[in-house]
Amino acid sequence: MATNSTLLCIHRDPAQLNLLQEHGYELLTATNGSDGLRLFMSQPVDAIVLDYRLGLLDGGIVAAEIKKVKPQVPIVMLAEDVDLPSDALKSVDALVAKSDGPQFLLASLRSVLDVKPSQTSIHPQAPRTSWDGAERREGNTTQATEEKNAPLSPTVWRGIRNGTVQF
Repeated sequence: MATNSTLLCIHRDPAQLNLLQEHGYELLTATNGSDGLRLFMSQPVDAIVLDYRLGLLDGGIVAAEIKKVKPQVPIVMLAEDVDLPSDALKSVDALVAKSDGPQFLLASLRSVLDVKPSQTSIHPQAPRTSWDGAERREGNTTQATEEKNAPLSPTVWRGIRNGTVQF
């Protein structure tokens, strides 16, 4: 499946993301946030795969800096655990637990790349939801609003996660 999309992979061990290249993505890689930001500023990319744990500049900070410059570029964050601070999540378009496996990462990338820029309205005050629809942050209103505006419903994400939805 040739995609011709270029991904910037900012990851401590970019070799773990070789599956993306096997599925037709062109990869630019950096092993830390500073190098990743330099690459981002010097090369055009279609999306970013960002590890949360990068060291000095964590993934949340890197994502915020990227969105300041080019808010339309989708960011998929990889994390050991999906229970991250809300500040780390406000600038990402999708969150994938490393334990979910590479197929879930591929599905998330396809999803964020297929969404038209006019559909990706980012609402920092909107509640973040996990893929099963549970609220991620307390004190926010209308989970239904976010689910209605999301590119994929929580039901579809559950299907992707448990293997019942195929692309």
